[in-house]
Amino acid sequence: MEIGGYLQLDNLKGEEYYPDLVKVNLARTGLLWLLESRGAKKVLLPAYLCDSLYLACERAGIPYDLYSLDEDLNPVTGREEGLAEGEWMLIVNYYGQLTDERVRALKEKYDRVILDYTQCFFQRPLAGIDTLYSCRKFLGLSDGGYISTDCTLTAGKQADVSIGRMDHVLGRYEAPAGEFYQKMLSVADSFHDADIRTMSALTANLLKAIDYDEIIRKRHENYLVLKELLPSDNPFTRITPEAPFAYPWHCPDGVALRKKLAARKIFVPTNWSYLLTAFPEGTHEHDWSADILPLPVDQRYGPEEMRYMAQVIREEAGC
Repeated sequence: MEIGGYLQLDNLKGEEYYPDLVKVNLARTGLLWLLESRGAKKVLLPAYLCDSLYLACERAGIPYDLYSLDEDLNPVTGREEGLAEGEWMLIVNYYGQLTDERVRALKEKYDRVILDYTQCFFQRPLAGIDTLYSCRKFLGLSDGGYISTDCTLTAGKQADVSIGRMDHVLGRYEAPAGEFYQKMLSVADSFHDADIRTMSALTANLLKAIDYDEIIRKRHENYLVLKELLPSDNPFTRITPEAPFAYPWHCPDGVALRKKLAARKIFVPTNWSYLLTAFPEGTHEHDWSADILPLPVDQRYGPEEMRYMAQVIREEAGC
């Protein structure tokens, strides 16, 4: 026990958005924890996915098969009669496009499913369906995730420690993103070797200081501004989520446009860049990665920034 000395971060008194869910260090390790606890022999993963999940399964020794998606984001698995014994299936709720009704239908069809809600943090889980959330995709945090499950998870997991991962999050609050970009990449790279751990005390504490209602309001408002100024009919815009991850705008030459926007300090990620070489042009995986631009609508911004971004995009895209 230590008494005295300099002060530390206070224990915050607010409430998390998901106080009753299982706290985990990362969504990807949450997937491994569920598969381990469920005794899975194999997992089906969508080909349109961050390769971190493939690598995590390989590292954990969990076999996996890939499945594709049709133009309406329905799984094309080759398992129309259901999953084989011991198989589980990860279903991603891209940009919040899966309604609760569709989720229930997928559960009814495949039974052993795990929902990836990393792109729809504020969409509540459904009872009886394993669901994963990522905090850092929506909030100014370096790590953290949640698991919604009725499974008894395997025990013996240590708590994570976030103290060495906060530089880029805190730094960008007072300085341009470029000054901390390499540190952000370094933190992201460190997750490739992450073990299954419970959420760190620091991340759990910070989650109690967030105004979730305000985040929902601002994300929704920003999305609607872009939807009006940059209409885009594609599989990821058919439903307007309550608190969107991003505005997925389609551009037929998205790779070139990203570079033009970056030159004007508008940074739009690629989900996910390895797909540009892993899949040929004309496949959904390649074309969605290249030409769907997840435009930021997060809580740092308001309608003024959305209008400015839309104007720059129209100029650079010639539309």
